[in-house]
Amino acid sequence: MLSCTIVRELLVDPSHHPRGAAHLSAASSLVRVHDHFYVVADDELQLGVFAATNRINLPLDLLPVFAGAMPHDNAARKQAKPDLEALAVLPGAPNWPAGALLALGSGSRSTRERGALITVGADGRATGPVEGIDLSALYFPLHARFADLNIEGAFVACGKLHLLHRGNSADARNACVCFSWDHTAAWLAGAQVSPPAVLSVQCISLGMVGGVPLGLTDAAALPGGAWVFCAVAEDTGSSYHDGSCIGSVVGVVATDGTVRTLQRLQGAPKVEGIAVQCDAASLLLSMVTDADDPDIASQLLQVRWQHAI
Repeated sequence: MLSCTIVRELLVDPSHHPRGAAHLSAASSLVRVHDHFYVVADDELQLGVFAATNRINLPLDLLPVFAGAMPHDNAARKQAKPDLEALAVLPGAPNWPAGALLALGSGSRSTRERGALITVGADGRATGPVEGIDLSALYFPLHARFADLNIEGAFVACGKLHLLHRGNSADARNACVCFSWDHTAAWLAGAQVSPPAVLSVQCISLGMVGGVPLGLTDAAALPGGAWVFCAVAEDTGSSYHDGSCIGSVVGVVATDGTVRTLQRLQGAPKVEGIAVQCDAASLLLSMVTDADDPDIASQLLQVRWQHAI
């Protein structure tokens, strides 16, 4: 069992937040670009940005993704939110030579099929305007495979865009859906009208904790084609309704789609975002949590996982 260290809370300056909130409470994906962490929260219209070296509770910067403001009422906000659950680092392309970020809605409702493309510079800082992306055509064929589609993670590796579908108690299937990255990049850039076709759908078997199936919540690519993921056993049969977190794990999926190793996280933090740095003997995992409570700040956790690869 791995014991995580709490590095910091995801605090924000209330005067810079549209609702006057003092923190992010529903962090749902995390990436690291050079010396900058970017985090999406599923009930916000902004990304949180902070320096990877900042280990004290200085406020995050907020990067607007969508226009407007979310309702103050929790139930109304849940219904209206874009549900950004995945954030991917994109390699350089003609329209974004130094790379970009792609934020994706979960697809669990028609209102949650929006995404955003954010260009970054050579230093990893966001540059230029944010471009909204309609994901409905990309997600359309996935709804036929998964009645309760819930995209929770995304990354680019080995020439493919990988999207991770999260299962739940009603349908425990987790899956990795792959698209050609070249075709995806052309579609995102507007050079191709039709979205890329699905190349493959591979179910990922994770098992259960306390009788509750584990569901993928985020992932990050590793060198050579494998990937590391986080997953939680959330006691709910729906992509819409929250449930108690019974347990949480991290694991590594091999290039053939099999789960190579799995480790429980002590204390069962509800980890929903993961970024990784690796060396020959270990992985340094950075993770963010979703407290499922607007009054509780999400946290950045870290753990070094020896001999994970």
